[in-house]
Amino acid sequence: MIQATQPGRFLPAFPAALRSVIRRLPVAPPSYMLALALNRLLLPRLDDSTRAELAGRAVELEVSDVGLRCLMLLDGKGFRVAPSAAPVALRISAAAAIFWRLLQGTDDPDTLFFDRSLVMEGDTEFGLLLKNTLDAIGPIMPASPRELFTKRSD
Repeated sequence: MIQATQPGRFLPAFPAALRSVIRRLPVAPPSYMLALALNRLLLPRLDDSTRAELAGRAVELEVSDVGLRCLMLLDGKGFRVAPSAAPVALRISAAAAIFWRLLQGTDDPDTLFFDRSLVMEGDTEFGLLLKNTLDAIGPIMPASPRELFTKRSD
């Protein structure tokens, strides 16, 4: 049974058995949804030179308290699901609440990193480029989650 949400938590605590099942699920469906959101929220805010610097390297995001993983890649057409055989350049792991607060811009990623609430493994230079790019852009979360998947008129 899923426990009640604790103060400050984004999601109810997931039992270890449920996290274990979620970890075994294919990464493509959640990765595809994340790609849609990133193409809507982040891609239009990246200039061509930044897109070129970030392109071609796979990034794995893990929502540690849920067991959910996404594998992303930026190419000339935008964000997409990276092939499962692609070498991962950077792994980023945090609880759902941490990712949510980062999207909203309420927490400093450096503080979260040094507190070990946010874990980054892999290509350090690429990780710094990604972090500095996101810092320069600022919060990317829209006012409503519905805006992630609704068509814009622009």
